[in-house]
Amino acid sequence: MISDVSKAGLVAALTGVLFLAAGFWAGLSVSRNERGVSAQNAGAAEPASTPGLPGGQAPAPGSSAGQAKPHPSFDGLRQAVQQLLQDAGASGGVSMIELGGHTPRSWSYQGDLQFVAASTYKLPLLMEDAQDVASGHVHGTDLLCYQDGDWEDGYYTDYQDGVCLSRAQLGNRIGQASDNTAAHILVRYDGGGSSLNSFARAHGSRDSAFYDPNTTTSNDLARLWANEANGRAGGRQAQQYLYPMLTNTAYEGGIPAGVPNKTTVVHKIGIVGGFVNDAALIQRGPAGAYVLAICTEGQGGDAGWTVLADISRAVWQFEATR
Repeated sequence: MISDVSKAGLVAALTGVLFLAAGFWAGLSVSRNERGVSAQNAGAAEPASTPGLPGGQAPAPGSSAGQAKPHPSFDGLRQAVQQLLQDAGASGGVSMIELGGHTPRSWSYQGDLQFVAASTYKLPLLMEDAQDVASGHVHGTDLLCYQDGDWEDGYYTDYQDGVCLSRAQLGNRIGQASDNTAAHILVRYDGGGSSLNSFARAHGSRDSAFYDPNTTTSNDLARLWANEANGRAGGRQAQQYLYPMLTNTAYEGGIPAGVPNKTTVVHKIGIVGGFVNDAALIQRGPAGAYVLAICTEGQGGDAGWTVLADISRAVWQFEATR
């Protein structure tokens, strides 16, 4: 017979053994979990950013999951851009923001250098209008009427007193043909240059003075496009209104000419004298969507378009290495 004391001792001993076994398995489980987290962290690339531009964004919805390979260095792209500008006898600012793929980054070359904006002021103008239409504050069918002070030489010559066009018609004239008079009408109805610049600052512009005196930087133009593409300027409804106005335009010799055929490029150009600018959203790049903005001062004309196309091609080739 085992006494009650002996029984109690035996039960206590067995309980102790069970606690030790449970502790061993719990510790083993924690150790395994910690090793798994450490391995994940070791494989993740550290996000980086270019001063003045957003960087280190999370992969865009729909991008492939898993561990990313290291992001390629921008050194080769910088050298290529410098050489292209030098060969063209031009100065330039180039800014790129990756929106898709693994570890998207941003990069710029002289991105804060000031240039004449020319018609790139029409990008924030159309963005503001698209946001207002999307919100219901205004409507694409609203009729806006021409005044003598709106006139500037441009693509269309049918303006005269009493002529009224819908907001959407004016937007298409501005986006497709970069018409100046249509843009002046829209600026006037939307509150003038101060209102335009307030909108631009709220959506990424830091160093630009659009419309008057009309200066900008490639960084500002890139930030505006990234803001639009990320849905912060009216969302999908605004994009559906805006993007067709800026696709397959009358001016496809810049950034669109540097990407493969049938690649959709939504963009706004600006040309005056030796200044040739283009600011674009490439919706389906080799590694996902990206924004590219180029401002140049040089010979202008065909030579100006060529250098923009060459820089665009260099950026596409860089993106293909990601």
